[in-house]
Amino acid sequence: MRKDEKVHPGVRELKENLDKGMLSRREFLRYATLLGMSAAAASQMIGLTWPKKLFAADIKRGGVLKVSQQVQKIDHPARYSWLMPSNSMRMVFEYMTLTDPDNVTHPYLCESWSASDDLKTWTWNVRKGVKFNNGDPFTADDCIFTINQWINKDVKSSLLGLVGSYLDPTGIEKVNDYQFKLHLKRAEIAVPEHFFQYTAQVLNHRTFEGDMKKAPHGTGPFTLETYKEGEICVVKRRKDYWQKGFDGKPLPYIDEIRFIDMGGELAPQVAALKSAEIDLIDASDNPGPQIMMAVKKDAHINVLPVPTATTRVMRMRVDMKPWSDNRVRMALKLCQNREKILALAYQGEGLQGQDVHVYPKHPEYCKKPIPAYQPDKAKKLLAEAGYPNGIDVNIAVGSEWTDVVRYAEVLKQDAVPAGIRVNIQTMPTSQYWEKWTEVDLGITPWTHRPLGTMVPNLAYIADESGKPVPWNETRWVDKEFSELLAKASGILDVEKRRQLFCNLEEIQMTRGPVGIAYWMNTWMCSNKRLKNVKAHPNLVFLFNEAWLGA
Repeated sequence: MRKDEKVHPGVRELKENLDKGMLSRREFLRYATLLGMSAAAASQMIGLTWPKKLFAADIKRGGVLKVSQQVQKIDHPARYSWLMPSNSMRMVFEYMTLTDPDNVTHPYLCESWSASDDLKTWTWNVRKGVKFNNGDPFTADDCIFTINQWINKDVKSSLLGLVGSYLDPTGIEKVNDYQFKLHLKRAEIAVPEHFFQYTAQVLNHRTFEGDMKKAPHGTGPFTLETYKEGEICVVKRRKDYWQKGFDGKPLPYIDEIRFIDMGGELAPQVAALKSAEIDLIDASDNPGPQIMMAVKKDAHINVLPVPTATTRVMRMRVDMKPWSDNRVRMALKLCQNREKILALAYQGEGLQGQDVHVYPKHPEYCKKPIPAYQPDKAKKLLAEAGYPNGIDVNIAVGSEWTDVVRYAEVLKQDAVPAGIRVNIQTMPTSQYWEKWTEVDLGITPWTHRPLGTMVPNLAYIADESGKPVPWNETRWVDKEFSELLAKASGILDVEKRRQLFCNLEEIQMTRGPVGIAYWMNTWMCSNKRLKNVKAHPNLVFLFNEAWLGA
């Protein structure tokens, strides 16, 4: 532990809970680092040795990495709809923090942070000596500008619902060029993790005017050379990146990365991976078992499993009929035969869901029973709602998400006895992403978040004016739910937070706008020549220290 490293009193409380068996070592590391303790010091505190990086003699510099990825439309990183564009652009634009594959959050562009005892004042220290790829120095002004973009309603950032729930522009204080403070409206435990959300890439305040392609000035290890939507994205190694490799020279090791748009069909991508035409498939938009099953016996391909809170959300717009009536929403949810859906849509590779957007392995998850398939009860609810002859509904799905399409097909079949006649409207996934917040009924992919408080703040609350936040695709806002969530977001003690989550989950199960039939196992499949890349639960790629072997 550094001599100047202040230990937040919450860390002592965490250690006590660990000693009592109320907290795992991994959870202790996660929360201690969120409170500003270094990973090394937190490990030392509980008798763990933090792994040291050793020089690898076989590291090679140079080469071109080829990734199959849909090259989607981009302008503002805070408006990314999905992971794919962030995975290519994170080569150019970086984050203030970095949450690793073990869900431990580390300093990055900000070299350290600390929280007040009440978790309402956060002090951030900006890393010195970092430059943007156009030569501008990176300072606190860039962090402050970026955060203001997130909470500016005109930007329509997804982070408005997450960060904007506890911070407004008056709470941001510049101390000096390399330090700033955040004065929160309420306590929040997960601020450092929020700063690694895939939409939270840091911008150059001097040059960014709304379109990152026009001013691709990031602090990352690569520069943007080409970005052609629907075709290709090319990034090339910069020579003056702030991080050093094992050889003492600036990272990265790889000279160039090409993100090649091969469309949404998996078969040609799998064939290209097997023939070494590409090195990796970015499956963040379609992380099903098909790729894994196709390549698991190939001696030239690594298949790395990763547990994750990735899921598919059947969501209903509560501001549109018939979904404004909770009895109709409940009726449709009761038509989900979850065991059947998981088996047929995802080959059983996951966990059954309970219509609650909290992953069963989140630390604060409160165990709930799996709702049974009950078409007779659904039919009665429809009659009570004024639909004795049933209803006809359209459900929007992206055609390249094969498990989503199968989910809808199973639902259509099993909803018939309830009197719900489902018409499946398939469309290219790119088209779905253009209208995902607007359709009245659809199935939307949602990716992993490490804490149970995070997705609810992104997707199921309103802003200060009472309007649903940008990623609230259902428009559902429940006063009791929102108040409990705000309180839970500021509680460090996992057991106390779980007590509130028992109520939060019950509210979403009984009057919420979503059906969640299953949670998904995922895999990263890559050519074995790609070295030093780990599978990440967020389905993101970290290529800074990767290299290409023989």
